[in-house]
Amino acid sequence: MTLDTDWVRAQFPAFAEPSLLGQAFFENAGGSYTCKQVIDRLFRFYRQRKVQPYAPYEASTLGGAEMDEARLRMAAILGVAADELSFGPSTTQNTYVLAQAFGQMLQPGEAIIVTNQDHEANTGPWRRLTDRGIEVREWQIDPESGSLNTDDLENLLDDKVRLVCFPHCSNVVGQVNPVTEITALCHAAGAFVCVDGVSYAPHGFADVGALGPDIYLFSAYKTFGPHQGLMVIRRPLGEMLPNQGHVFNGDCLYKRFTPAGPDHAQVAACAGMADYVDAFYAHHIGGKAEATQRGEAVHDLMRAHETNLLQPLLDAVKSRNSVRLIGSSDAAGRAPTVALALNRSGEDVAADLAKQGIMAGGGDFYAGRALAAMGVDMDKGVLRLSFTHYTSQSEMDQLLSALDTVL
Repeated sequence: MTLDTDWVRAQFPAFAEPSLLGQAFFENAGGSYTCKQVIDRLFRFYRQRKVQPYAPYEASTLGGAEMDEARLRMAAILGVAADELSFGPSTTQNTYVLAQAFGQMLQPGEAIIVTNQDHEANTGPWRRLTDRGIEVREWQIDPESGSLNTDDLENLLDDKVRLVCFPHCSNVVGQVNPVTEITALCHAAGAFVCVDGVSYAPHGFADVGALGPDIYLFSAYKTFGPHQGLMVIRRPLGEMLPNQGHVFNGDCLYKRFTPAGPDHAQVAACAGMADYVDAFYAHHIGGKAEATQRGEAVHDLMRAHETNLLQPLLDAVKSRNSVRLIGSSDAAGRAPTVALALNRSGEDVAADLAKQGIMAGGGDFYAGRALAAMGVDMDKGVLRLSFTHYTSQSEMDQLLSALDTVL
């Protein structure tokens, strides 16, 4: 089955925006375009429901119902119970709150494992637990490939380890890690698992229930939605961790780890992401299916399209003497997030690409630990080219032509 690029792009108003015409967007790992379903819901909420929700008058009742709808439908796509999904202001903030909860639960001398493949959001808050006497062990990447080896993880696991944190996908290496395999190893050793899905979720929502981690986090502003962090915490762990919310919310699982009140409008608008998945499924596949099955089918079609576009880009850059491709050159095992170490600053090259109509970024992308471990010159950083399923073949051609000019 082939993805209908014209239909997909028609769902994103940015592609019809005159100020953006002629520019190809390759900084999707920093944040995606927003689909019209989300924009419509956000606009409606601000116009019709911008009151305190859950009161008995109609505008308030409808506002609360839309917030509940977002949680119910997104949880169904993710394959978890509705109250196992929470919304917070960002994934970074959600991770910080979780780290505080674990810091209260763990005892000095117990250990957690983090990686140096991570974006700082899923490693920095956990590393700070050393201040509480918690041992922090680092699962290190291969300095050449940037990959994580499960044999190295097994050498770190023992009866002191209570939590293992790792990314579903790195935001610079691009490697897609085997979440189910890693989770099984950790659970067998008696450790909980926290997966940062921020860099993977833009390429299709995962069936978190099937994958098996205890915590899964991602950012809606990278999955075509508003600026919210979505956080799955499975019930056994969520009920065990100390409440971080208001005392009167302690018995409500999806409120236990949101100390501040939710952004009503943005939570409600997240239902637009589910609208988009359903519309995508209906257009490309059709027929009846459960929400998780629809999400899985949409995920697979998105990934197939991205993989087909990605391989020619990897082939084009891996043979250049002046370019070091970070991560694998095989599109099948990675996300379409391509970091390149060059003989000059990534930011400077991104500025040159902008003159060619290519929107990209340069720097370390909060993944300084990974890049430093791979020997990248941190004064230069990397050029990062990232796309998603709404990217077209013509945009890929435009990128390859621009790279020829600039490099």
